[in-house]
Amino acid sequence: MPADTRARQRTGTGLGLLLALVLGAVLLTALPDDGDRHDACGARTVSSWAPDAGLTDEFARYGNDAARTDDWTGGDGTHSVRLPDGRVLWLFSDTYLGRVYRPPNPAGESYAWRDTGAPLVRNSAVVMEDGRLLRTLPAPLFADPAPGRWRWPVAARVEPRTPGSSEQVVRVVLWTRATGAAPWIYGVPTATEVATLSLPDLRVEGIVRVLDQEGVRDPARRVLFGTAALTGDADWTYVFGGDDARAASRPASRAYVARVPRGRLADPSAWRYWDGTRWSIPSLMRPVLGDGGHKGVGSTFTVTRDRGTYVLFTMASGAEGLTAVTSYWACSPTGPWHGPGRDFSPPLPERRAGVAAYNPQLHPALGRLVLSYDVNWLDTNGIAAQANLSRNVSLYRPRFVTLRLGSG
Repeated sequence: MPADTRARQRTGTGLGLLLALVLGAVLLTALPDDGDRHDACGARTVSSWAPDAGLTDEFARYGNDAARTDDWTGGDGTHSVRLPDGRVLWLFSDTYLGRVYRPPNPAGESYAWRDTGAPLVRNSAVVMEDGRLLRTLPAPLFADPAPGRWRWPVAARVEPRTPGSSEQVVRVVLWTRATGAAPWIYGVPTATEVATLSLPDLRVEGIVRVLDQEGVRDPARRVLFGTAALTGDADWTYVFGGDDARAASRPASRAYVARVPRGRLADPSAWRYWDGTRWSIPSLMRPVLGDGGHKGVGSTFTVTRDRGTYVLFTMASGAEGLTAVTSYWACSPTGPWHGPGRDFSPPLPERRAGVAAYNPQLHPALGRLVLSYDVNWLDTNGIAAQANLSRNVSLYRPRFVTLRLGSG
């Protein structure tokens, strides 16, 4: 065989090998890690549920305790995280402090009630030990970043201070919002931040901004992360987020996901966002769930893994009012997400127009499949809404159900 022919064959073989290596690298970058997918994955949906009266009653007991006037009496945005010493830290967004009075209230109804002038702070944290709520940390725990702006805590994780470190801290994802006009009656989304709390004293050490959204002109397209966070098998933390496509209406928003190496939640440069093909930069991120209509999520939802399957819970879109919880399932945090599954409607303290359930959240810190949901009086008239929440304090406290999942 001529030398030039052998050389061409060797060159062709080398190019083929190079192309194969490049293609393999692209595929490894584009596809989720092996730890993201599970061979045992299959459809999962709610097979049964039951009210968890013990947890619901514990928050009522603590909120009604009049021994102090600077602790939690009601709040929403319920999230939790188990601390290394066994305590559970409960995080809340808008929170009422002050005193609760026993019935009858001024309206003649037999509900525990609070004064309409009771202090309201933008966030709080309550410590639980051995199943009993003990104390409220000085509130607000996370100071407002500026006048007309505030912070709502969402998902929290215990992780190494830095990758490989033996020292642990609590990282709390925060949403920052700003005062806005209708339809942004619950504030205009501005950014995702991460706070670091020391252990065991739970002191705020610092707050960093990980994703600024003020450059996105349309507030409905701004994405805030942290409605849910869970740790994958491959040493990643997956952080889910959503937009406010329907700011003051039924859920029809879109879900997004980012991933961060464990120990680096407070490092903005470590965050990567799913762009539909690979983990990428913020400007390229694409939704993993939501078609703007029948399929979609609320701006708050929750995600867990069960028998190798990722399961997402959200308020059902298209329902009359906010009363029903539905679910989706997937074999990877990036989807494809299948559903929605069968809805269920957890109990409300009052069955009347204006009373709504929202913000379903799972609490693995409790060691079982427990889902909380917040209850509120939906009214664009803030004064009227506050009057109703003060008339019956159970309207602004988390309620709990225990779930069983089955094949769907």
